[in-house]
Amino acid sequence: MPDAASAADKSSHGNGLTYRDSGVDIDAGEALVDAIKPLAKSTARVGSDAGLGGFGAFFDLRAAGYRDPLLVSTTDGVGTKLKIAIEAGKHDGVGIDLVAMCVNDLVVQGAEPLFFLDYFATGKLDVAAAREIIAGIAKGCREAGCALVGGETAEMPGMYAKGDYDLAGFAVGAVERDQALTGANVAEGDLVLGLASTGIHSNGFSLVRKIVERSGLGWTEPCPFDSRKSVGEALLTPTRIYVKSVLAAIKAEGVKASSIKALAHITGGGLVDNVPRVLPDDLQAEIDGASWKLPSVFNWLMKAGGVPLHDMVRTFNCGIGMIVVVAPEKEANVTQVLRDHGETVHRIGAIVRRAAGDEGCVVRNTGHW
Repeated sequence: MPDAASAADKSSHGNGLTYRDSGVDIDAGEALVDAIKPLAKSTARVGSDAGLGGFGAFFDLRAAGYRDPLLVSTTDGVGTKLKIAIEAGKHDGVGIDLVAMCVNDLVVQGAEPLFFLDYFATGKLDVAAAREIIAGIAKGCREAGCALVGGETAEMPGMYAKGDYDLAGFAVGAVERDQALTGANVAEGDLVLGLASTGIHSNGFSLVRKIVERSGLGWTEPCPFDSRKSVGEALLTPTRIYVKSVLAAIKAEGVKASSIKALAHITGGGLVDNVPRVLPDDLQAEIDGASWKLPSVFNWLMKAGGVPLHDMVRTFNCGIGMIVVVAPEKEANVTQVLRDHGETVHRIGAIVRRAAGDEGCVVRNTGHW
């Protein structure tokens, strides 16, 4: 027979609740940590061992070769592009998007991304899907040369519908104090180069989803602008990471930081709102829409959604994911380095004096789109 204490224990706890009963599975969380440890280790770099499991992560700036660094930090998410990934059951690219949205913002200030952390939240943890997402994050970190040093996985039943999840990313970079890019040296007559995007990247997806809904297409149906892919696959093309090519252009022999006057990552707000962020108030970027071909995905969105041209350039990157402002005499050198590192480069405009009442960026000749 059981003793009195064990009988009382059964009586008081027989109908009790565990954390798993509430919808949180600690074992699943631990299984995910074990699954992603090799992914994090694959991102190790000088200054960080990219190990997981501690309460925090150290980074050694001196070991990374910095003498007088400024730290630069960013945070971002993937937005409603995640809804397409969830509904299409395709999660491998959104982790790259998450990293790209953060590290591309770092590099525009001349900063080298050093380390990255992610926040992954869901109602019920699906270890396989979560590992696929974090594998994408690790891939993005390798592309950017930064270490995945940690993150948070939050299982929150009741906060998210079945299968839903959200992502946020946090990146820290460094730049030597005398090499930081602020746009202060941009001058009238400087040239504007555009680096090609891989597609929509990670902005404007609330409008994209509305257009797809109106078109009556499903995510698994053949894509009307790319016959090799389904609609979901085409729209989920990951954001391009420009870090290594841009840093190479800044640091290359014959191309000093002063040659690249400013950089702008074309995200929410498109060309019209992002370029002025790196220009002095008295200057304006005049961009010629005829200087590059509008990619087919944007042509389809514009026509299928009846999107006005002004909204196109204020919502989407329209095929240009990064802007580089250069001194005219350095254009050839900078262009060559960028092309040597895999970028498609277009000269798309110039910096001019800004008249009273004008916007900081004007995109002309878009009618042929």
